[in-house]
Amino acid sequence: MIQQIQPAAVKAKLDAGEPVGLVDCRQPEEYALCRIEGSTLIPLGELRERAGEIAPADGSLVVVYCHHGVRSLTGAMMLMQAGMTNVASMAGGIEAWSVQVDPSVPRY
Repeated sequence: MIQQIQPAAVKAKLDAGEPVGLVDCRQPEEYALCRIEGSTLIPLGELRERAGEIAPADGSLVVVYCHHGVRSLTGAMMLMQAGMTNVASMAGGIEAWSVQVDPSVPRY
């Protein structure tokens, strides 16, 4: 089962200084429109072969996000299949982040 995390919980972890790796699995044109600061863009279609580029600090949570939280479920599953254990999909994606956490992030 893929763990999901709410945007407010991600923000709380970041604000608390907890190590969180943010992986944006959208397309480059979506990333150009808006992003969560500090995230790494690896489009979903490239994630399986590029999983090795994600090097989380020991014990850190890797949070995969997309636009609405659907592609990120697949992305989180791919990372788990690649051997990562502390992975979650951000529920609602960057759309929910914009609505619930940071309204300065443009919606599309």
